[in-house]
Amino acid sequence: MPRLPTLALLCTPALMIPALTIAPALAQDTVVPNSKDTIDQLRACRGMADPDARLACYDREVGAVIAATDDGSLQVVDRADVEETKRSLFGFVMPKIKLFGDGDEEMTTLETTITGVRAVGRETWVFQTKEGSVWRIAESKMGWRPPREGQPVEFKKAAMGSYFIRVNGQIGVKGRRIE
Repeated sequence: MPRLPTLALLCTPALMIPALTIAPALAQDTVVPNSKDTIDQLRACRGMADPDARLACYDREVGAVIAATDDGSLQVVDRADVEETKRSLFGFVMPKIKLFGDGDEEMTTLETTITGVRAVGRETWVFQTKEGSVWRIAESKMGWRPPREGQPVEFKKAAMGSYFIRVNGQIGVKGRRIE
């Protein structure tokens, strides 16, 4: 009986070695188009002088774009989609990558509307915005009125991952995005 676990331990690495050598070979055959290559290929079609060759090129390249969008390897988004995504990610610490194109500027302020509020203690408030983000205010100032559903709210980036939050035009208080 003690030999069975030992045999299983010896067989497992032997089975994994072929799997680890075959997987990279299979991955090399898969070409995932990116938006720059796709646009460059369409531009090359536009530069063709012969109308029949240009049409054949467009047919081939547009077919590749449609196939890539159908299988999910290429995503086409417009400015409105990009802006909506930026608003929904506001408050999260994001890596410095060009996720939204070459002119990718970090948002430092956001104006939106409160869609839900709950008190979590005497001076701590948790609220949700129309973008779906959840924020917490843990300290308020003297005379500060608690947030209510439907009120406008403005976020301004502060230090150390915190934000100044102005609810309904009041003085700003510190808070953080929690979801």
